Amino acid sequence: MHLDPTQLRVLGSLIEKEITTPENYPLSLNALVNACNQRSSRDPVLDLTEEEVRQALHSLEDLALVTPVRDARVPKYEHRVRTVLNLRRDETAILCLLMLRGPQTPGELRSRADRLYPFDDLAAVQSTVERLANRTPEDPAGSETGPLTTILPRQPGSRESRYAHLLGVLPEKSSETRADTVVEHDSLSTQQRIARLEAEIASLATALDQLRSRVELLEPNH
Repeated sequence: MHLDPTQLRVLGSLIEKEITTPENYPLSLNALVNACNQRSSRDPVLDLTEEEVRQALHSLEDLALVTPVRDARVPKYEHRVRTVLNLRRDETAILCLLMLRGPQTPGELRSRADRLYPFDDLAAVQSTVERLANRTPEDPAGSETGPLTTILPRQPGSRESRYAHLLGVLPEKSSETRADTVVEHDSLSTQQRIARLEAEIASLATALDQLRSRVELLEPNH
């Protein structure tokens, strides 16, 4: 399952609002657009249009992750993540945070999860993200999707590793691609500089030999 950023934002917003404001759930299209474009608890902050959210809803319906509620005057939408991915409530909360705010450390997840799920301590968060990361097709919980989280390489100067969900493209992959490109360009520049220096050294060596020959011609014969 590889969801794009708009689909992830729509799905994460539906999960969040179901838990934090159940009295206003399911969400109308207008309410969902506002939830997606919140300036708080979102990273990155987006400015999605109604049409973009509607298209994301249609694609999520095709994946059975979202279903419309037809018994209201205004069409409303609800997610089916827990059923489709066979998630516990603590796992749903962790995935929601990762979808809405990107890769995070266990400490960040615990401090931001209060409204979604009351984790007792950091060890409980660690246990949840590792359980999501260790799902296999052989497990009843992972029969459809396998692992749902992964640990990322520790950033320079960071004491904790971050976790990311596996429902979309990892942001680090695009960063690594850019870094590889930069390294490649830097390598080419270094090679060019070395070639230029070698050429200059060869030119200086030739000039020195010529100068030495002239000096020898000017010296009296002994």
